[in-house]
Amino acid sequence: MATATSSESYFVSRLAEKARRDDVAAPATIKSLAKALNKYLPEDQVDIVRAAHAYAANAHEGQMRRTGHKYISHPVAVASILAGMHVDHQTICAALLHDVLEDTEVGKATLSDLFGSEVTEIVDGVSKLSKIFRTRAEAQAENFQKMAMAMAKDIRVIMVKLADRLHNMRTIGVMSSEQRKRIARETLDYYAPIANRLGIHTIKVEFEELGFQALYPLRADRIGRAVTKARGNRRELIEEIQVSMSTALNREGMTASVQGREKHAYSIYRKMKAQHKKYADITDVFGFRIVVDQADDCYRALGIIHNLYKPVAGRFKDYIAIPKVNGYQSLHTTLFGMHGVPIEVQIRTKHMDAVANNGIAGHWLYKSEVADFQSSQTRARQWVKDLMDLQQRAGDPLEFIESLKIDLFPDEVYVFTPEGDILELPRGACPVDFAYAVHTDIGNSCVSCRVDRLLSPLSTRLQSGQSVEIITSDNARPDPDWLTFVASGKARAGIRQALKDQQQSDSVAFGRRLLNRALSAENKSINDLDFRRLRRVFTEFDVRKLVELLAKIGNGDLMPYVVAQRLLSADNPEFESLAVQGDGPVAIRGGEGLVVQYGRCCGPVPGDPIVGHMTPGKGFVLHIETCRNMNEVRNRSAKEIIPAHWAEKVDGEFLTTLRVEVSRKKGVIAEIAATITATDAGVEDVRIQERSAALTSMAVRVSVRNRDHLARTMRKLRVVSSVQSIARMSL
Repeated sequence: MATATSSESYFVSRLAEKARRDDVAAPATIKSLAKALNKYLPEDQVDIVRAAHAYAANAHEGQMRRTGHKYISHPVAVASILAGMHVDHQTICAALLHDVLEDTEVGKATLSDLFGSEVTEIVDGVSKLSKIFRTRAEAQAENFQKMAMAMAKDIRVIMVKLADRLHNMRTIGVMSSEQRKRIARETLDYYAPIANRLGIHTIKVEFEELGFQALYPLRADRIGRAVTKARGNRRELIEEIQVSMSTALNREGMTASVQGREKHAYSIYRKMKAQHKKYADITDVFGFRIVVDQADDCYRALGIIHNLYKPVAGRFKDYIAIPKVNGYQSLHTTLFGMHGVPIEVQIRTKHMDAVANNGIAGHWLYKSEVADFQSSQTRARQWVKDLMDLQQRAGDPLEFIESLKIDLFPDEVYVFTPEGDILELPRGACPVDFAYAVHTDIGNSCVSCRVDRLLSPLSTRLQSGQSVEIITSDNARPDPDWLTFVASGKARAGIRQALKDQQQSDSVAFGRRLLNRALSAENKSINDLDFRRLRRVFTEFDVRKLVELLAKIGNGDLMPYVVAQRLLSADNPEFESLAVQGDGPVAIRGGEGLVVQYGRCCGPVPGDPIVGHMTPGKGFVLHIETCRNMNEVRNRSAKEIIPAHWAEKVDGEFLTTLRVEVSRKKGVIAEIAATITATDAGVEDVRIQERSAALTSMAVRVSVRNRDHLARTMRKLRVVSSVQSIARMSL
C-alpha cells in the first residue's frame, strides 16, 4: 500500500508540474488571441474584444491563480479555446469577462452599459453555473436545473462554461487531493457527456483523458505506457492497411484521406472495466477514418472498402441518412482485415468531420452550410427544451438529475412510426418509451402495442428498424410497474407525474369520504357547509383550497374528526366534540393502494373484520380488528381508530403472511410453493425464520382474493405430509 501511495504521489506531483507550465497555465496572450481572431472576424469586432480584455485585466488586477500566474491568464486561455472554434466576438468577450461578476465588484448594469445585454447575459449565465456541485446532491441537481435554464436562453452559455472547465482541468494538478478528485468526477460524469451530447468530440475526449489522469493517475499512466508500446509494435500493420485502402480508393478515381485512429486511454479503461477484459483484448481493433469531399462519395468509398476487406455482418451503421441526435454523421463499418485483424472504419465528408470533432461549433467553421448550422442549433435547442420539460415534470431535483443522467448517456435505437417517421430512443427502450416520445398523452393512455404489426408486451426491448404502433384507451392510466423497464428520461418523468396526479385525485376522493363520514355524526356533509366558513379554517391547516384540505385528510396528514370538529365549531364555540366511534364505517373497495395501505403485520384480506387509523404520509392504514398493533393504537387513543368494512364487491389480490412449521427434508419449500400455486394463490416471498434438527419455521407471504380463498389454501397446505402446523401471523 505504501508503494502504491508513493507512486501515486509521484504522478500527482507530475500533474502539478504540468499545471504550472506557462504553455498550460497561460497558453495565450491578447496579442496571440487577436491574431487568431483576425483570421475570421472584422477588425472592429476584434477591437471590442481588446476592450473586453483590458476591462477584465483591470478588474482582476492583483488576483493570482494557484499556478502562480496572473488571473487574467485564465480568461484569455478560455477565449483562445473558443477562438479555435471560430465563435462570434460576443462569445469571446463573454469568455474574457466570465469571472468578472463573480470575483470582482463589477455589477450587471455596468457590464451591460459597456458591452451590451447579450454579452452580459452570457457572463451572468456562466456565473450562475459556477456554483454547480459545491454542496449536497439536492443542491447539485438544482444547479443543473439552473444550467438548463441558462442554456435555454443562449446556447453560448454552455460553450463558455465548457471552455472554462477545460482550462481548469488542464491546470487541475495544483488543486488539493479532495478538490482534484471531486472536480475530475464531475467532469467525467457530467461535462464530458454534455460535450458529447452537443457533438463536441474534441472537448469530450480531452475531458475524459484529463479527468482519468486526475482521478486515477496510476491507472492512466500504466494504460498510457501500454498504448505507446503497442503503437510501436503495430505501426507497420497500420501503415500496410492504410496504404491498401488509399490505393484502392485512388484506383477508382476518388480523392480521399485515410487516417489511422488511436484509442484513448480512458476509453480503453472503461471497456476493460465494463467487459472485464485484458488490455490486449481491447486494443485488438484497429480504427481508420476515411474523409471524402461529397456525401455520395461516402457510399462509393464504402463499396470500395467492402470489396477490399470482407464486412462483419450486422456491424454497419448509416449515421448519414439517420444522424445522431447531436448532429453526428458518418458511415460505420467493421471489416476483417489482413491477417484476420478486425478493422473499424468511419467514412465521412470534411464538413461531417468538422462537425464530429466540434459539434455545434463545427458549423461556425463552415458558415457556408447555413442549413446545417440552423439544423444543428435546432437540435441543440430541442435537447435543452427536453431538459426543461424534464425539470417541470420532476417532483424533486434528484428526479431531474436521474433523468439527466439517462439522457446524457444515449446509445441510440431507431424505430419507425406507422406513418414511416423515424424516432430515436435510448438503447433498451420499450414501446412505453416510444409512446412518451410521440406525446405524453399517448404514453399516459397506452394499453398495448404492435411491434412489426404483431401484438407485443409493453416491456418488449425495441431493435433498430422495427415499426411500433401504440394502442390507447381514454380510461387507461400509467402502471407503476412501467418504471421498472422504461429507459428514457422523458418516459420516466411522464409516468411519475401521472402517478402523482392520480394519487392526488384518489387522495382527494378518499379524504372527501372520510370527512363526510366524520360530519355524518351531526347529520352534515361537506355540501351543507358554507364555503366562507371553510375558508376561515383553511389557514389553520395550512391549505388554501378545499381540495388541498381533502388531500391532506386522504394522505393521513390530518385526522378527519379533527377537521370536522373545527369546521362545525367555526361559528359555534359551544359545539361538542364528535363521537368518532359512533360514526358509520368507511367502505374499502380494494385497488386503493395509492391512498389505502394494508398493514403488513396482519395482512387483512376481504372477509376479515377490519379497522384502520390515519398515518401521516401513508394515508389510511387498514388492520384486522384483533391485530396486536391495533391494540397499541387503542391504548394510546381510541379516537385514532376508524371503523371500516369491506364493500360488497372487492377486486384485486391481497397479501397476507402464513407461519408454516414443516419437517426438514429436501425440496419442502418447492412442495409448499407448488401447493399454494395449485389453489390459484400466489407466493410473493418465503423466509426461513427458525431451524432445528427436525423442524423448520417459514414465513410465507401469499396473495389471495379473499378470506374464503385463503381458507382453501390453508386447508390444502395442512394435508401436505411435511406440514406440522399453519397459522396466520400477528393474530
